[in-house]
Amino acid sequence: MKGLSRSDKFYLMQLLISELAQEEADLIKPDQAYPVWSPYDADEAADTMLKVLQTSKAQRVIMWES
Repeated sequence: MKGLSRSDKFYLMQLLISELAQEEADLIKPDQAYPVWSPYDADEAADTMLKVLQTSKAQRVIMWES
């Protein structure tokens, strides 16, 4: 690839991105159901996020007091 010109490199990137996009499109089949995650009833995740935020807030307070 080092021997390619800048425009050839961009063209090659465009081809690769097009192929990747096509592969992604092929993953989803029509007339099929797929599970979708929802934040509802995700109490454990909410508790984890709250703990992370509280820890972060406590660390910032400690930094300001130092």
